[in-house]
Amino acid sequence: MKAEEDKRIYTLRKEKPMTAVAKMGAPLIAGMIIMVLYNLVDTYFIGLTKDDFQLAAVNLSYPVMMITIAISNMIGTGASSLIGRSLGARDKEKANHTLTVGFSLTVVNSIIVMASGLVFLPWIVNGLGAQSNTYSYTEQYVSVLLIGSIFTMGNYTFGQLLRSEGSVKYSIAGMIAGTIVNIILDPLFIFTFGLAVRGAAIATILGNAVGMGISILFYITGKTLLKPSVKYIIPKADIIKEIFWVGVPASLETLLTSAAYIVNNNLAVSYGELTVAAIGIAQKILSLGNYIYQGYAAGTQPIMGFNYGAGNYKRMKEVLRAGVILVSITELAVMAVYGILAPVFIDIFTDSEIVIETGAKVLRTLMLILPFVGATSMSRMSFQAMGKPVYAFVITLVRQLFLYVPLLLVLNYFLGFNGMIWAQPITEIIMMACSVSLLLNTIKKEEKNALSVRN
Repeated sequence: MKAEEDKRIYTLRKEKPMTAVAKMGAPLIAGMIIMVLYNLVDTYFIGLTKDDFQLAAVNLSYPVMMITIAISNMIGTGASSLIGRSLGARDKEKANHTLTVGFSLTVVNSIIVMASGLVFLPWIVNGLGAQSNTYSYTEQYVSVLLIGSIFTMGNYTFGQLLRSEGSVKYSIAGMIAGTIVNIILDPLFIFTFGLAVRGAAIATILGNAVGMGISILFYITGKTLLKPSVKYIIPKADIIKEIFWVGVPASLETLLTSAAYIVNNNLAVSYGELTVAAIGIAQKILSLGNYIYQGYAAGTQPIMGFNYGAGNYKRMKEVLRAGVILVSITELAVMAVYGILAPVFIDIFTDSEIVIETGAKVLRTLMLILPFVGATSMSRMSFQAMGKPVYAFVITLVRQLFLYVPLLLVLNYFLGFNGMIWAQPITEIIMMACSVSLLLNTIKKEEKNALSVRN
C-alpha cells in the first residue's frame, strides 16, 4: 500500500504536467464515456419501441438527473477540494474526517431529494415542459429517478471522493460495472417485462446502485489511501463550513445549467415534440465529446488542489497549460468525426426522417463548442480545487445567466430555431477567453502574495 500511495502522490506532485493530466484524465474520460451510455442506452432501447414521444420524455426528464447530480456535486466537490488541499498540506487526519462527513451528508441529502421530489412530482413534470403526449411517460421516468436518488447521488459523490486522493482507476470501476448492468437490464425491463420508459429508469437506477456499491467496497477492503471512520461521524464545524463554502457554488453551477436546459427544452417544444426528441438525441451524442473535456478537467482538479495546498504555483500554471493544449487537440478530432457522421449517429436511435434531419443539424452546430468549452471547465474546476468557489461560480453565472440564456431568447426571437441552437457556441467562445485569463491572473496574485509573505 505504501508504494501505491507514493505513486499516487508522485503523480500529483512531480509527474510531467502533460503526463499527469493524461494519466489522471484519460481513465476518467473512459469511465465518463461509459457512464454516458446510461442515457444513450436508455435512448437507444426506447427508440426501438418506435415511439418518439417516449424519446422526448427521456430528454425532458434529463434535468431531474442533472439536479440530482448538482446536489451530489455540492458534497463531492466541496469534500474533494478539502481532501486534495489537506493531502497537499500533509494533513491526512483532516482528509479522513472530510471523507467521512462526505459519506454522511450524501445519505441525508438523498433522503431529502427523494421525499421532496415525490411530493412535488406533478409540478416538476409540468415545469419540465411535458405536453399531453409526453406527460405520462415523463412522470413515470422522473418518479423512478427520485425513488433511486440515493444510488445516483452515492455513485457520483463517492467517485469524486476516490478521485480526490488520486485513486482514479477505482473511481471508474463503479461507472463501468454500473453501465454494464444498465445495458443488460434495459431490454429486460423495457421489453420482457413490458415496462417501457419506466423500465429504462429502473435499469438506470440499478446500474447506479451497483456503481455505488463497488466504490464503497474499495473503501471497506482498505484499497484506498483514506478510509471513512465512525470516530469522525460527528463533523467539525470548520470542515462542514469548508465543504459547503466550495460545494454550494459548485451545486448552484449545475443547477443553473439545468435551468438553462429547461429553458432550451421549453423553447424547443414550440417547434414540436419531435424537435425535442431530435435535440435530446443530438445532445446525448454530443455528451460523448463533453465528457472528454470534463474528464480532463476533473482529472486536473486534484493536481491543482494538491499543488495549491503545497504552494507550488509554478506547477499549477504548467498543469493548466498542458491541460488546455491536450483537451483542445482531442476535441478538434472529435468535432471532425461529428461533422462527418452526424446523420449516421442520429439514425442509430430513430427511423424518423424529421428527427434524423433536425438532430444532425443540431449536432453539427453544437459540436462547435468542443474546442473552447474545455478550457472554461478546467478553469472552473481549478478554482474549486483552490478553495475559491466564488470565482468558479462567477464563471458559471456569467456563462449561463448573463450570456447563454439571454442569447438563447434573443436569437430564438429574431432567428428562430437556427438562432436557438447557435446560442451555445457563441457563449463558449467568449467564456474561454474570460475564464482562462481570470485563472492565470489569480494564480499570479497568489504567487506574488506568497513571495511577499516569505520575504
